[in-house]
Amino acid sequence: MPSPTSRPQSNLLYATAFAGAVMAVFAVGYRMAGWSWSDAIYMVIITAFSVGFGEVVPITDPWLRAWTMALIVLGCTGIIFITGTLVQWLTESQIQRALGGKRMEHEIEKLKNHAIICGYGRIGKMIATQLEAGGIPFVIVDQSPERVAEAREAGWLTHLGEATDEPVLRAAGVTRARVLATVLPNDAANVFITLSARNMNPEIQIIARGEVPSTERKLRQAGANRVVLPAHIGADRIAHLILHPNARDLLGGKTKSSVEFEHHLTELGLDMEEIEIGSQSPWLHRRVGDVEKEVSGRLLVVAILRKEGGTDMNPNPTAMLMPGDALVVMKRGVGKA
Repeated sequence: MPSPTSRPQSNLLYATAFAGAVMAVFAVGYRMAGWSWSDAIYMVIITAFSVGFGEVVPITDPWLRAWTMALIVLGCTGIIFITGTLVQWLTESQIQRALGGKRMEHEIEKLKNHAIICGYGRIGKMIATQLEAGGIPFVIVDQSPERVAEAREAGWLTHLGEATDEPVLRAAGVTRARVLATVLPNDAANVFITLSARNMNPEIQIIARGEVPSTERKLRQAGANRVVLPAHIGADRIAHLILHPNARDLLGGKTKSSVEFEHHLTELGLDMEEIEIGSQSPWLHRRVGDVEKEVSGRLLVVAILRKEGGTDMNPNPTAMLMPGDALVVMKRGVGKA
């Protein structure tokens, strides 16, 4: 479907082409009448734009006078056409922008129990995509006109403004929202937004981004329910893949279901770990059932990665552990109860 400004733009293009063609044809006509190119072009310009100067060369030939009258009619028509379409283009663009902004404000005013995303950077875009897939209504708040325009082109509700300003948060519906995610790369701004949102809506759930671990305490004191440290999470993920490369592979790759499963494990204080059975391991030549009984339920054996290849999923309690095997176990995470 063409954009609202496509018709005025097309008209402006046609008008410019028409006026240009008229000027070129009549300039050639004057040149054929014996005028110089300089005089011919000058005559066409001052006539088409209705400047009102005198004739460049006295015109006595009836045919040349008729030619000039035709230039007056067609040239002035072309310039009027250009001016009209240019005004139409600019006016319609302003009207569409104003109506679009008003319509979006009305849509935001109707929202309730929605989410607010403060910051439309890389993390903000990923959050918006996930929320849209989950069917959760949300509003994006960002101070960059370019990023707001990009979000609007994606069909998302947006509000242009600095999220640290309370009127901006109020316009985004913070008093009616269910959750607010402030994911700006500036820790000080995230703390201020968290504090403002908590004061404006004591019941709202606030998820805040932090760049450095020391900011977590400040964000929680400001009222954040959850604090996410992307750099820390990324580093932890990479380290875990290095230390336990096979444990996560059992989840079937980075699919949506595996991500949800990992999230639930974390919420329960559980983690998956890979334990290699070396030649000095106390579990060497032991049965899986005996190992689980020995640790008194502190871990659960999920699979055995055999040295010769193959994986025993949900192994039998009588399965024997051999040198070079690796256990994939589920255990309580570090620091969890």
